[in-house]
Amino acid sequence: MAGHSKWANIKHRKDRADRKKGKIFSRIMKEIISAVKQGGPDQKSNSKLRIAVQKAKEANLPNENIDRNIKKAASADQHDFDEMTYELYGYGGVGIIVDGMTDNKNRFASDIRIATNKRGGTVAMPGAVAYNFDRKGVIRIPKGSNSEDDLFMLVSDAGAEDFAADDDHFVVTMRVDSFPTVKTAIEKANIKIDEAALEMVPKTFVEVSEEDGNNNIALIEWLENLDDVDAVYHNMK
Repeated sequence: MAGHSKWANIKHRKDRADRKKGKIFSRIMKEIISAVKQGGPDQKSNSKLRIAVQKAKEANLPNENIDRNIKKAASADQHDFDEMTYELYGYGGVGIIVDGMTDNKNRFASDIRIATNKRGGTVAMPGAVAYNFDRKGVIRIPKGSNSEDDLFMLVSDAGAEDFAADDDHFVVTMRVDSFPTVKTAIEKANIKIDEAALEMVPKTFVEVSEEDGNNNIALIEWLENLDDVDAVYHNMK
């Protein structure tokens, strides 16, 4: 049973990592479409598009996918995307923030209502949950070939605020304005980055019962599976 449990945990982490990667790709494609809608398909004159395309290349999206979405965005039939954020209370007072981009605000709102109807939780007023989070730069570096001590010194000198480790990665956290500097320092050292993004990082964490924890996980996974949702943040310990 122990072996089975370990395999189940590994599979769960891999499934979530694959789903998260797919969400990143989807978000970048939406950002490309939105940039074209707002400023046209020429990267030289559209700085927002230029940044979105650079993000796509850093995420290893194929050039044909990038070009296809730029052409798609130029079509009058393609709707623009709006950024939306919902704040929720989960079980046991846990705060949840849902970030997304959608071409249909009513559908997004309906999907959030269905999620709370099916899995519990309540929609909070804007700011009621967000005050307990800070937007930070977060960089995840795979363990293995990197020396923890050397990496710690490198990112500390570049301006990182925090350095931690989970099962598979070293996690580097920094202020938003330090994010480009720290990321560049890591890249110049030829260190592989699995993920680099701006995220909502909790200031404090909430401890909950096992039952509340399982219920929160079910709600979070439901939200993560919504097409319009790009990221879900929470402060459950």
